[in-house]
Amino acid sequence: MNASFLKIELTREFLLKFLKFGVVGFSGVFVNFGVTYTCKEWLKWNKYLSNILGFIVAATSNYILNRIWTFQSNNPQIGTEYAKYFFIALIGMGIDTLTVYLLNGKLKWNFYLSKVFAVGVSTLWNFFGNLLFTFA
Repeated sequence: MNASFLKIELTREFLLKFLKFGVVGFSGVFVNFGVTYTCKEWLKWNKYLSNILGFIVAATSNYILNRIWTFQSNNPQIGTEYAKYFFIALIGMGIDTLTVYLLNGKLKWNFYLSKVFAVGVSTLWNFFGNLLFTFA
């Protein structure tokens, strides 16, 4: 990996990519909650299983939208690219959870304020992880 790989410029194109990533992520919230709600409330599945399925479907939806719209990837190895995307998403979920735990559980911040910070931190992780790893 050379130094130019890590050089990121705040160009209009970069900012547009970040904005698109945010829009896709916002859509993923509705997919996640929709699937979780459907599985838990309508199908009467276990709440944790429903939550996991919501995450998986939302991450998959986000991958497809980000591949096509945000990063405009033409990589023919879709399975490998998706695995990288999902790996970054799983780490992002861990970062989100750890941030909430530290801010709310240890520092006693308000849960929802902690969650706002956690979403911000994990969004940055997910964006840069996908920019520099998945879709590089």
